[in-house]
Amino acid sequence: MTLSPDQAVLFGPYRIYPGQRLVMEADRPLRLGRRAMDILVILLQHAGNVVSKQQLIAEVWPNSVVEEINLRVHMAALRKALGDGQAGQRYIVTVAQRGYSFVAPYSLEQIEQDPRSQPLESSGHNLPLRRTRLIGRQALVDNLVTHLPRQRFITLVGPGGIGKTTVALRVAEQLIGRYRDGIRLLDLTPINDPLIITSHLATLLDLSLHDGEPMIGLATFLRDRQMLLVIDNCEHLIDTVALLCECLLRGAPQVHILATSREGLRAEGEFVQRLESLDCPPPIAVLDRAQALSFSALQLFVERAMTSQDSFELTDAELPLVIDICRRLDGIPLALELAAAQVDNLGLAGLLAQLQDSFRLLNHNCLTTLGRHQTLHATLDWSFELLSACEQTCLRRLGVFRGGFTLASAAAVIVGEHIEPREVFGSITQLVAKSLLNVDVGDEEVFYRLLDTTRSYALEKLEQTAELPDTRERHAERCLALMHQAQNDWEHIPTGRWIERYARSLEDIRAALDWGLSAQGPHALAIRLTATSTPLWQELSLLKEHGGYVRKALMLLDAAPEPCPRLKMALKLALGSACYHAQGGTAETVEAFVSARTLAKHCNDVAGQLRAISGHLAVNLSCGNYQMALEQSQQFDRLGLHGDPVLSLSTHRLRVLALHFSGDQQRARVSAEEVIQRMAHSGHLNRFTHGFGVQYDQSVAALTILARILWIQGQPEQAWRAARQALNIALQINHGTSICYTLALAGCLIAHYNGDTRTARELLHLLLEQAQKHSVLLFYTWAQHYAQVIDSADAHPSRRAGVGLIKEIMVTLDTAFVDDDLLQRADTGAAGWSTAEILRARADALLAADCPVKNGDAESVLIRALNVAKSQGALAWELRSATSLARLWQRQGHYRQAYELLTPIYQRFTEGYTTPDLTAVQRLIDELHSHLPA
Repeated sequence: MTLSPDQAVLFGPYRIYPGQRLVMEADRPLRLGRRAMDILVILLQHAGNVVSKQQLIAEVWPNSVVEEINLRVHMAALRKALGDGQAGQRYIVTVAQRGYSFVAPYSLEQIEQDPRSQPLESSGHNLPLRRTRLIGRQALVDNLVTHLPRQRFITLVGPGGIGKTTVALRVAEQLIGRYRDGIRLLDLTPINDPLIITSHLATLLDLSLHDGEPMIGLATFLRDRQMLLVIDNCEHLIDTVALLCECLLRGAPQVHILATSREGLRAEGEFVQRLESLDCPPPIAVLDRAQALSFSALQLFVERAMTSQDSFELTDAELPLVIDICRRLDGIPLALELAAAQVDNLGLAGLLAQLQDSFRLLNHNCLTTLGRHQTLHATLDWSFELLSACEQTCLRRLGVFRGGFTLASAAAVIVGEHIEPREVFGSITQLVAKSLLNVDVGDEEVFYRLLDTTRSYALEKLEQTAELPDTRERHAERCLALMHQAQNDWEHIPTGRWIERYARSLEDIRAALDWGLSAQGPHALAIRLTATSTPLWQELSLLKEHGGYVRKALMLLDAAPEPCPRLKMALKLALGSACYHAQGGTAETVEAFVSARTLAKHCNDVAGQLRAISGHLAVNLSCGNYQMALEQSQQFDRLGLHGDPVLSLSTHRLRVLALHFSGDQQRARVSAEEVIQRMAHSGHLNRFTHGFGVQYDQSVAALTILARILWIQGQPEQAWRAARQALNIALQINHGTSICYTLALAGCLIAHYNGDTRTARELLHLLLEQAQKHSVLLFYTWAQHYAQVIDSADAHPSRRAGVGLIKEIMVTLDTAFVDDDLLQRADTGAAGWSTAEILRARADALLAADCPVKNGDAESVLIRALNVAKSQGALAWELRSATSLARLWQRQGHYRQAYELLTPIYQRFTEGYTTPDLTAVQRLIDELHSHLPA
């Protein structure tokens, strides 16, 4: 049929809007992946006819070479999501040797209202796409949806494989859009250390915890949030999860919690909801087929059997067999799925006979009926025994994966003794077909994963063999290979797509490092992985956690008989960057960069020296050591970087920084404009400087410093345009540390200098949010200092000026922040760019005393400030110093002297006449002029 954008296709409980690529189940959207949606639309277009596999692949993946397994996996995911086979209903059938056909009855309906005009789901969640239809649990789901908002904290409790996660996800899915600040799923399956639960949750919330009390920090962050937290698989971390939930319930009154666990958390405020098995017909009942299929256990078994065997149909004669199978498996969903997956191989009679044999020994040894946990374990044992030797080995070895993995990753870990690469593909396919391996279908790649219950079983089997150490080592080697690939892609792929591609590896990298850096692990491999995975930790804002691994790796490397200098250099650079953003210019930060440079020199590694110098230079600038930074910037010329235009451009930009902060605004301006011009011509606009000791986007960093220079040189409107452009680029590429950098050094300050109070406050709040999100404690601390002036509602009772560069910035915002240390820096010339402002602040303090002697001292200080500002080309500071001096002369009655000082400086401005400094000067000039003789 021809699908019109004005028509909807109706079948089963679904309404399909092909033009909008939308599937509605009743009144809610069914969230399908893009490829699954493509397949469904194509099959609907050819409803009743066979669409060949080749045609589907050509239309769904027009620009890619795709294996047939990709189609099969996406097709299986689509059928499961639609509940194909539920209650005997068939939507899509496989036609042997030919392809697929949509066979369900359908109707067309004219669209009266655009479905997109109706409220659909919010994107404020991280819930996975639906993998299967819900069977036998809808009444429970509806009850939970009703009661969760009132009870706030509900734990779903039941044995493994009973369907706790499925129910929790369905409840959360039905609540999408009901919580202002969204829904977050925290899966505790891959976490073994209770101490890192809070950091995992903080990552999901885009939050970095700086406090010594992380739970209190989380509760404080969530205090005003309206949010649902779904905490899945809590059973191995009950005590810590219970404390966390209690803390959040007390501190965040609008946060609701839905947890799953094999036992209750025994936490204050918890409501426990036990999940029972799916219902089976009672033993004495005599039922016909329609009556039997009203029981959810039979519905699930039949649906999964139809997925396993396209030709499967439940006959009246076979009905007693299926009822017996469901009873023997206690109605446990996972056990039913495992059994149904064997229907194609064994048939129903053979399947029942196998189950009877497998359970007979266990029944004989138990005086009571099988417990549900034992039933599931026995079912897994039975399923495992039905696998070939190769399939058994594959399943065991896949148990080392904590998260999702690709076919290539699976092959890398599985291949070893007794397994050839060509055997892996077939075995993986069989494990999926037998429901022992699940599939997560993304738009571009297919990821496999083990359910928690199956993974625990596989690991148990692996630990019973001698394969565990070798499998773990291959797993760590695969993680290393992925991180090498990630490093190569880092500068060439947009941040969002890069994170989407590689963030899935984080749980496995954690597992590999925890094992590899322990006493029994392969230290050399783990040390390399620690260094190579640096980009991932930085992009995911897990600097503190990575710093812990780096320190362990450095200790082990130092203890090695022949430590590799290049590897140590990489780790020192990683440590320096992590420490700089998380701690600032501490002794550990400086030592890391200094050591890295020494090692780079030893290795004759020019790029390594550049990274170390640039990192140390950034530290010196933040600490106010401007002259030292300027000398370091001059060392770049001796590194011979002229043959590398990207590195040459980067060093040129760093020299601009040093010139600007040391006070040479004329040379800094010329160099800054040259850098930006070279960027535009070289095509490296928006290029990351990931190789440097401190990582910011090149164009953002260059525009940020240009904005500062322009403002100080008396061009406030141009300065704001440059600052806004820098922020727009940083937001567009969504690079957290670049956003923090430009807000802290330019955006917040220039908006405030220009008198735009509302914008300054908005940008300050954005800086606080982004600095928390990306673990940039340095700029988070700066933002807290700024709040004392820019957002007085957040002011600290005692005014804090900080140390280093931030202390000097604060004086430019409010002269009350001047102190003896700053005056000494101004007297010695160490204050560089801020010298004139520090002197002006000193003069203001003297003038406040209003005595002739101090007025004379103030006059001398202001004349000195004026001369410093002129020599530096800092017109803005010159205007401020001249204004203070003119006011002093005005008080002394020297009107003409004051007028003749101030007027020519004001006339050098060509813009920004509405800014506070210039409007104040205009008023003062008018007052002075009124006192002059006609």
